Amino acid sequence: MENFIFQNPTKIIFGKGMERQVGKEAAAYSKKVLLHYGGGNIKKTGLYDTVVASLKEAGVDFVELAGVKPNPRLSLVHEGIRICRENNINFILAVGGGSVIDSAKAIAMGVPYEGDVWDFFTGKAELKEALPVGTVLTIPAAGSEASTASVITNEDGWYKRGFNHDLIYPRFSILNPELAFTLSKYQAACGAADIMAHLMERYFTNVRNVDLTDRLIEATLKTMIHNVPLIMEQSDNYDAWAEVMWAGTVAHNNLLNTGRIGDWASHDIEHELSGIYDVAHGAGLAVVFPAWMKYLYKHDITRFAQFAARVWGVDYSFRDPERTALEGIKRLESFFVSIGLPVTLEGLGIKDDRIEEMASKCTNDDRSTVGNFVKLGKKDVAGILSLAK
Repeated sequence: MENFIFQNPTKIIFGKGMERQVGKEAAAYSKKVLLHYGGGNIKKTGLYDTVVASLKEAGVDFVELAGVKPNPRLSLVHEGIRICRENNINFILAVGGGSVIDSAKAIAMGVPYEGDVWDFFTGKAELKEALPVGTVLTIPAAGSEASTASVITNEDGWYKRGFNHDLIYPRFSILNPELAFTLSKYQAACGAADIMAHLMERYFTNVRNVDLTDRLIEATLKTMIHNVPLIMEQSDNYDAWAEVMWAGTVAHNNLLNTGRIGDWASHDIEHELSGIYDVAHGAGLAVVFPAWMKYLYKHDITRFAQFAARVWGVDYSFRDPERTALEGIKRLESFFVSIGLPVTLEGLGIKDDRIEEMASKCTNDDRSTVGNFVKLGKKDVAGILSLAK
């Protein structure tokens, strides 16, 4: 096990009706906030009215910025920074899923910074200060509600890049599983794939003697495998949604990577898919992750066989661990298919004519590598995407 320091400062407020507390929670930080959300679905569901009423009751003034898209855009982040500066706003309230929260975090980073906020995402600047952020989560998926991460897409070149820093942990996050009842089956499936990918990115490590976090990750994956089909059958199953929503937070709040070094190549590769083709991140991960596994499972067949046996219930034969490992990958693919996700580029509607371009962008023209489990160069990334055709 590696040395580690673990601290997660995000206050989690979980359960039915908890969104009505948002005004009180926000008021502890500011009396004027930026209310940031997506395409207006929160108005259809009534969540917008609930949030606004709570803010007004707590004496919190607000300025709105709607329009966050999946794979949130840098241009809207720039608009949010401008609005905050012009209106002396010093708190960002994100109401939505991971895209809204990531966008809010980027705005929070950019307001105190004199340069372009994109500098943080390209490694040209070091974050020294950020406005506080609070969230009301509507889509269990990205885990951004309790993470150090923000992922933004720059329309100039369609580069999708992530940034991590402790300063962008949300101060509080409100999680009511009822808010997920209106999600489509496809949205729920994409969210599930994202959550499972966060767990698997951490699981595949070269660090030995990490049995506790191995078992925690396996248990969380099995929780997803059990409960996701339930929400597909019954969209208002509170108990199943509660398990999925909490799993999504735990999957990415950094607890499960304590003492270990995760991989993250699949995320980096998928960012090229969704950056160029604007596909849902979870759907892209359902395509990339099994291909990544097939490409390099021989690096540590024992770990892949353990994954197959403990997570998917594959009979573990020490005399044929490769067969066990491959069966685990097959069952992962089958699960994704069973919840309505594609597992090939063709299924996503993506042709194979830009594989080299994506591989080049992913590895900075082969000047860098992605991943930690196995360091992958441009040729490797192209090989993985080719396996996903």
